[in-house]
Amino acid sequence: MNQIKKLLIIGFVWPEPNSSAAGSRMMQLISIFKKDGFEITFASPALDSDFMVDLNAFGVEKKNIALNSSTFDDFIVELNPDVVLFDRFMIEEQFGWRVTEKCPKAIRLLDTEDLHSLRTARQKAFKENRVFKLTDLLSEEVAKREIASVLRCDLSFMISEFEMEVLKNVFKIDSAVLHYLPFLVDEMSEKNLLELPLFSERKHFVFIGNFLHEPNWNTVQYLKETIWPLIKKQLPEAVLEVYGAYPSQKVLQLHQPKNGFYIMGRAANAIEVVKNARIVLAPIRFGAGLKGKLLEAMQCGTPSITTSIGSEAMHANLPWNGFITDDIQEFAKQAVLLYEDENLWKQAQKNGVVIINECYQKNNYADDLIIKVKSLLMNSDEHRLHNFMGNLLQHHAFRSTMYMSKWIEAKNKN
Repeated sequence: MNQIKKLLIIGFVWPEPNSSAAGSRMMQLISIFKKDGFEITFASPALDSDFMVDLNAFGVEKKNIALNSSTFDDFIVELNPDVVLFDRFMIEEQFGWRVTEKCPKAIRLLDTEDLHSLRTARQKAFKENRVFKLTDLLSEEVAKREIASVLRCDLSFMISEFEMEVLKNVFKIDSAVLHYLPFLVDEMSEKNLLELPLFSERKHFVFIGNFLHEPNWNTVQYLKETIWPLIKKQLPEAVLEVYGAYPSQKVLQLHQPKNGFYIMGRAANAIEVVKNARIVLAPIRFGAGLKGKLLEAMQCGTPSITTSIGSEAMHANLPWNGFITDDIQEFAKQAVLLYEDENLWKQAQKNGVVIINECYQKNNYADDLIIKVKSLLMNSDEHRLHNFMGNLLQHHAFRSTMYMSKWIEAKNKN
């Protein structure tokens, strides 16, 4: 084995840590592998964006690749990575068979971000005005694709313990191919809280989230139509500022200053925005994974009010840094209470520090991740031998995806 290991990350998009939690997550993964001495190449078929991070500044080589093109085969043969990390299952579907064919020894990792099928099934149940059941997942088309992708990979990173349990109990996935990896942040002390703006120095309620993400758009509509009028009635001078990347015209049309409802668009500095707000409102009604906006609120010492979906798998049953409720009236009542009561607000802040240190400390997870990957590098044959379903799917998917991709490539040449 070469001393310096090569990691190829194939991204669904280029990382935008200031636009989404997924972008921050990707940069956390890059920093862990970089710290361990991996030589990293980040490739993506996505178009460059104005807000993408400068990968070269982090010592990561950037490479543009094409979908359904054998040019990728030449690229990966030349690179010959030891480890390939797929960013979301759609990327594994596109490039996984090519990696298997050209670099069969490379360890295949999947970062699920969140369980897409869980988010899709919950969204469907919500729109059909019925209660979501876990068995809904079994008939979900996306689930079939996503679970197949998980099985084809040597290891999948799961951001939520709840989703780990769903995979094990609903889909009977062997825990040997799953690895729990939440958001990873630095330890925080109460001394850090003292460096943040005080209760008296903060004002306004805030919501922040990428508008390309359907649960965020739904949350903003819910705030505007249902929850904000209830809060405004009790706090006539209150203001809610809604920030988010990629606002569409339909989002901008919700801007209504006379009702204290402001659509602010992309935040130049999300941390500064949240740090100077008094309360984060996040009445999320469907979704999956962990909510980066709520962890960011804790880091900024900003209490939040959210729903059971918003807080799912985020706090290990520790007291929340604010309130959790699915009741509209209760949500508004607690928002007003937290906004006005400084002692309650300070206690919520402290709760956030405890959650960060118990559930998200980088030091508790980074080493385990590297140990796991290095163990796979040494024992990949043994590991794959026991993943029969994965081998089976690899065999069939290789052929179906390969022929479809080659057909598209041939069609594009004509």
